[in-house]
Amino acid sequence: MPADAPSPLIFPSLEELLSSAHVVSIPMRVKFRGILQRESLLLRGPLGWGEFCPFPEYADAEASRWLAAAVEAGWDGFPPALRTSIPVNATVPAVSADRVPDVLARFGRVDAVKVKVAERGQTLDDDTARLAAVRSALPDAAIRVDANGGWDVPQAVDALTRLAAVGLEYAEQPVPTIEGLAEVRRQLRAARTPVLIAADESVRKEEDPLKVARAGAADLIVVKVAPLGGVRRALDLVAQAGLPAVVSSALETSVGIRAGLALAAALPELPYACGLGTVSLFTSDVTADPLMADDGAIRLREVHADAGLLQQFAAPADRRDWWLDRLRRVHALLTP
Repeated sequence: MPADAPSPLIFPSLEELLSSAHVVSIPMRVKFRGILQRESLLLRGPLGWGEFCPFPEYADAEASRWLAAAVEAGWDGFPPALRTSIPVNATVPAVSADRVPDVLARFGRVDAVKVKVAERGQTLDDDTARLAAVRSALPDAAIRVDANGGWDVPQAVDALTRLAAVGLEYAEQPVPTIEGLAEVRRQLRAARTPVLIAADESVRKEEDPLKVARAGAADLIVVKVAPLGGVRRALDLVAQAGLPAVVSSALETSVGIRAGLALAAALPELPYACGLGTVSLFTSDVTADPLMADDGAIRLREVHADAGLLQQFAAPADRRDWWLDRLRRVHALLTP
């Protein structure tokens, strides 16, 4: 078992997982993270549904945390909730500025927006126009940007200095490394540019997720249930980091979003709107009652995958086989 993989309270056999597995491919409204179809493997346990959907390029050791999170959801259940309504932000992919109003319209009332920037093949002018369109549509909303580590330090400082003009709540992962985050944060502070730094990949993809906090590289952290190995492990990480946390999705169906809501509901403090409104980026879902924002928030409730939708969006046979083979390999890493 990988050293950083959590130990579930109950871990089902491979046969039990395979017997409950459904592989789906959900079309997306716009390209996000370079994809137009989101593939996922759903598992039904005695306590509910879990979702195993690490992106295809992730190695099995990293994917093992996603399986542990899915098993927690279906077999262990979630910790007690402290709140039943979770504020969420809208998400604007790296679309052209003229498409921003259509994207925002799918989210209903919006108090906070995350805007993708630093997309490969685009320029800072594209980012500036996209943010200007968001600010024009939502004069009072909190705006945060997510670069997914797409800049180097000089590019990040230049971009965030320029983009700060629209009023940024924070910038998520402007550069790839923890050392780079610390330097961007230092330079922005020295220039009195009012942009907070949030760490995402530097938390969930590091062997030591707490390194970013010890390095003083971020003002807040972004936590995602699946890449961190489950709700309980994420709660422990936030407690140890001692930084404000934003709960975000990993582009899951409503099954995975339910786990994100469980984390947001269990955190002692929830100072920022969560990035859990991403079901709006899909053309459909695996449940007839998707977890989507209503009046800027999502109510905490259970999710049941619909048999008809599971069949309608069943992945092609070759992709189903690919996911089931992956499940077998990853399960072997998590069991003696």
